[in-house]
Amino acid sequence: MDEQDLARLSQLLDKDVELGEKLRDQATELDKKTRVVGGVLSKIHSTPAQSIPALVDSARPMLTDCQKTIAAIALLVPPHEFWRWKNTWNRQMQSAVFAAALLEYLSTRTLLSLSRSSELFGIQDEWKDRFYLQAEDYLLGIITLVNELSRYCVNAVTMGNYDEPLKISVFVKDLFAGFSMLNLKNDILRRRFDSLKYDIKKIEEVVYDLSLRKLMG
Repeated sequence: MDEQDLARLSQLLDKDVELGEKLRDQATELDKKTRVVGGVLSKIHSTPAQSIPALVDSARPMLTDCQKTIAAIALLVPPHEFWRWKNTWNRQMQSAVFAAALLEYLSTRTLLSLSRSSELFGIQDEWKDRFYLQAEDYLLGIITLVNELSRYCVNAVTMGNYDEPLKISVFVKDLFAGFSMLNLKNDILRRRFDSLKYDIKKIEEVVYDLSLRKLMG
């Protein structure tokens, strides 16, 4: 191998290292932002029902702020190299989906779709060979939502909100039925999906207890 080839290879390696560092920096920034949103939303467990809308309104601009960092990541990735770099940010995108889906549930009691998630994060169609929201990351974020709702189901009762558990139960069972129709070949996704059975059981126990006590409206 001559000196020119060695110099060229060295340049390419240095360029990859530099790009990887820049992408990790942006992914770390996205992680910080999603953690802040998650921290605010975690207050639902100790917030009275009448104060939840104000909490949601305070978290929404924080989630919108994630768009800047997502755009920065997309613009750093070279064309047609999504699959090479996607593991740099997939965990952060799962957290972002969870936060956005929880906001949607608390606002409308409906499920945030994959396409709507992409819109909320400002993901552009022209980025599709560099950055997009994978179905796996979306679904893992939604599973985290169910995990959180099973916890919220218990804490809502503690806060005197006896109607919330039934709403959560209907929402989660409908979601589980949808998941059951998917052919989940991803091992991580399948294991996480299996954990939903425990969340549903926990929610059902709360609803049953409230019905016995005649506390539901």
